[in-house]
Amino acid sequence: MFSHFQLIWSLMRGHRLRYGLALACLLAATLLNYGVPLVGSVTIDFAVGDRTPGADTAAPMRGLLHLLGGPENLRANLWLAAVAMVLLSAVGGVFSYLKGWQASLASDGIARRLKEELYDHLNHLPARHHDRADTGDLVQRCTSDVETTRLFLASQVMDIGNAVILAGTALPLMLALHVPMTLVSFALLGPLVVYGYVYFRQVRHVFKQVDEAEGMLTGVVQENLTGIRVVRAFARHDHERAKFAVPNALYRDRALRMLRLMSWYWSVSDFVALGQLGLTLLVGAWWVATGEITVGVLFAFLAYLGIMLWPVRMMGRILTDLGKATVALTRIHEILHVGREPDPVAAPALTAAPLTGRIAVRDLHFHHAASDLPADGRGALNGVSFDVRPGETLAILGPSGAGKSTLMHLLLRLYDYRHGSIRLDDRELSALPRQWVRRQIGVVMQEPFLFSKSLRDNLRLGRGGAPDQEIEHAARAACIHDTILSFEHGYETVIGERGITLSGGQRQRVAIARAVLKAAPILILDDALSAVDAETETVILDALRSRRGKSTTLVIAHRLATLAHADRILVLEHGRIIQSGTHAELAAQDGLYRRLWQIQTSVETDFQNELLKN
Repeated sequence: MFSHFQLIWSLMRGHRLRYGLALACLLAATLLNYGVPLVGSVTIDFAVGDRTPGADTAAPMRGLLHLLGGPENLRANLWLAAVAMVLLSAVGGVFSYLKGWQASLASDGIARRLKEELYDHLNHLPARHHDRADTGDLVQRCTSDVETTRLFLASQVMDIGNAVILAGTALPLMLALHVPMTLVSFALLGPLVVYGYVYFRQVRHVFKQVDEAEGMLTGVVQENLTGIRVVRAFARHDHERAKFAVPNALYRDRALRMLRLMSWYWSVSDFVALGQLGLTLLVGAWWVATGEITVGVLFAFLAYLGIMLWPVRMMGRILTDLGKATVALTRIHEILHVGREPDPVAAPALTAAPLTGRIAVRDLHFHHAASDLPADGRGALNGVSFDVRPGETLAILGPSGAGKSTLMHLLLRLYDYRHGSIRLDDRELSALPRQWVRRQIGVVMQEPFLFSKSLRDNLRLGRGGAPDQEIEHAARAACIHDTILSFEHGYETVIGERGITLSGGQRQRVAIARAVLKAAPILILDDALSAVDAETETVILDALRSRRGKSTTLVIAHRLATLAHADRILVLEHGRIIQSGTHAELAAQDGLYRRLWQIQTSVETDFQNELLKN
């Protein structure tokens, strides 16, 4: 329990003054609200009851009588009691409003900071973490869990303070009125709080299960919506509905279990709370009949108990919400405690000079599953070595799983190598800051991703301040300029999520234009022309060849026609370079490249012959 409050206290940094002001307003409102029953008690005993204050009159009553001008003045002006009650209630209401305002400002500020920290942290987590993470669960933690925390900090924290302040201020006031009656009034409050704590300990793990089930449910929905076209294309509606029903039923069952436990708490706590009121009323009536206390004192005790009992009874719910909030905070901090991508602080000399685009790879080994290399030497890359001259176009070919994309990911420092070396202009890649390295490389991923923004904004992702003229020039180089102009709003056309309103080829060409616009020293095309037709591919390759010498270009492709005009071609298999040379050299050698070239040219020839026959 103490660790939970420590966690909440650390979360309040920067907003503790607001919470302090809220608690001060809460204390003021409580004292003013407690003054209302005291006015009623004094009026009943000394104005209506015609009693005179004596030595046995409690000090708070004597002080209030003095403020109201004494018993005689109060009897003659009963309206003073009404005015006093109204004023006390009104001013107390103002302080209650100020309390809620300050608490809301603080909680909203904390929630905003949490969301910003989470968003920033997720953008700096290692690629390995995102490879394993469930996107739906991450969304759940960044939205629902943060909202749970905000609600707790906005209301339940104040409710805890309210209960403590109510009990803390009521106890001395009630003791001053009548000690035995105070003991009777607090007889069942202790067991009620203990029961609430025990209940909290029992249901805390249930809240964790409910939260996890909701995260699973969110994950299924997110995955289904992302792949909605695949679901429809394969008529998998019934399968998806059945798949959704499993986490949905799990969430329902766990939520119902939580509600059953809560209903038990409310039933028992209601019984105890009403029992406390009944006990106070019965004992107080007996003591009024025997002259032990006055009617006004009994009225004050019942009023104080009515004010204090329900907030104290709510401690069980508050503790329950505390459990829910701590579960949410634990899930949030599980993300925040994941280490960010380590980024070295490079010497200024390493990043001062611009890159020319020279790349030197030596004995590079890499394995995705573990930091150590497998004993059988079958990693994603196994001793790769090659050089790329500034401005050279290097093509990389190989079957699926040969290590082509892994090599590109290492160049972008999405993963870190432990064995071997990659040097950019004689600077070791692992010693360079990640952000600086990524600014030096323009890349078109194997699966190009576009944002739900205008086409112009998507293109400017490559270089934010690029003028319109350069944007159009890059679009022409990627053969997408005319297509964009054919849209109703041209470059201001807003595309759907992930660029879904564009065809696959159009998405690839926009991604190529974005990379070209970046004008980086190194350009990587990772199977970037797979979705375009042969004619468009030829035009794009001609445009890229016209830029030859401006940047070092690495091209990954499966169609050998795409690679034929490269300065040099590397052939990878099982993470090793098995051939290297120009297209003419490799086509003349026995090996994988020649076999693939013969297969592809044979298929294309047969296809063209079939077209001619028809």
